[in-house]
Amino acid sequence: MAAASAFIIVFGLALGLSIALTPLAILLGRRYGIVAVAGGRRQAEGDKRGVSKLGGLVLFTSFAVAALAAQLLPVPRMDPYEVIRLSGLLIGAVIVFVVGLLDDILQFGALPQFLGQFAATAVAIIFQIFIEYVNNPLSGQQTEPWPYIVTVALTFFWMVGMMNTVNWLDGLDGLAAGVAFIAGTMLFINSAFRVEPQQTSVSLLHLALMGSSLGFLLYNFYPARIFMGGGAMLLGYLLGALSIIGGAKMATILLVMGLPLMDVAWQVLNRVRQGRSPFEGDRGHVHFRLIDLGFTQRQIVLVYYLFCAFFGILTLVIESQFYKFIALAVMLALVVVGFMIVSRSRHTDSSRSS
Repeated sequence: MAAASAFIIVFGLALGLSIALTPLAILLGRRYGIVAVAGGRRQAEGDKRGVSKLGGLVLFTSFAVAALAAQLLPVPRMDPYEVIRLSGLLIGAVIVFVVGLLDDILQFGALPQFLGQFAATAVAIIFQIFIEYVNNPLSGQQTEPWPYIVTVALTFFWMVGMMNTVNWLDGLDGLAAGVAFIAGTMLFINSAFRVEPQQTSVSLLHLALMGSSLGFLLYNFYPARIFMGGGAMLLGYLLGALSIIGGAKMATILLVMGLPLMDVAWQVLNRVRQGRSPFEGDRGHVHFRLIDLGFTQRQIVLVYYLFCAFFGILTLVIESQFYKFIALAVMLALVVVGFMIVSRSRHTDSSRSS
C-alpha cells in the first residue's frame, strides 16, 4: 500500500469518528449533567451556557480506533518495539482518559490528577516510551544515552509538564484543540517526509491525533458546543508521548508549544512567589488576561494559532540544530516581553478602574 493511501485512511477515520461522536458526547453530557459550571476562573460564555464536558470521550475513542487501525495497514515499520510502545501509549491514554472523566464528574483536586499523570507516565516508560537522548544544539549530534535514573526523571518531567500545559491551555474555545492539531501536523511532517529513513508507521499516529483534534475543533471553536474537559490532559499526554516515539522530536514541540509552556512556568512562579499552591487555578494565564483586557476569544485563539504555527514551521525549514536553538531563544524572549506588556497593561487598567 502506498503511504499516501495509508495517510488518507488513518486521518479520514480519526476525523470522521471525531465528527460523528461529538454530537453523542454533547447529548450524553447534558443528559448526565457532565457540563461546565461558571465560577472562579471559568467565566466564559460556554461555562455560563452549561456546555457538555465530554470531549475527552470523543478524542480518546477516535484516536484509539484510528491508531489501532493503522497497525493493520501494510506500511514500512522501522521500530522493532512499535507494538510494545503502541500498547503503552494506549494503556497510558486509558488511564489519563479515566482520570480526566472522573475529574469532570467529581471535581478532583490537584493530587488525584497528578497521581493519574504519574501512573500514565510510568506505564509509558515501562513500555519503552522514554527520553534516552537529545540532539546537542551546538554539535548537531545525538548525546550519549543517559543513566536510567536520568532518563526516567526527565521523561516524568516532560510528560507531566505536557499534560498540565495543555490542560491549563484549555481556557478558551478551540484553543487547546487547535494548538494540538498544529503540533501534531508538525510532528507528522517531520516523521513522514523530513527524517531519513522515513517513519511512515509512526507518522500514522500523528495523523490519528490530527484527525481527532480537527474533528473535535469543528464543534469546539467559538462559540463552543462542547468542551474537552479531561480530554485536554489526554491531548497533553499524547503530544508528550508522540514527540518521544520515533526519535525524540521534543525540539519541534518546544517551538510549537513554547508560548503555552512559558505561560505555565510564568504562572507557577507567580503562585509560588505569592505563597499559593502552584496547582491552584486562577485567571493569571495570558489568555485569561487578554480576555480581561477586552480582546475577543477568536482574536486571542487565532493569534495563538499563528504564533505556534510560525515557530513550528521554523522547525521544518531550519536544518541546523544550532539555528533551531537560536529560534527557541528568540521565541522565549518574545514570549517574556509579551507577558511583561500584558501584565503591565492589566495593572494599568486595574488602576484606572479603581
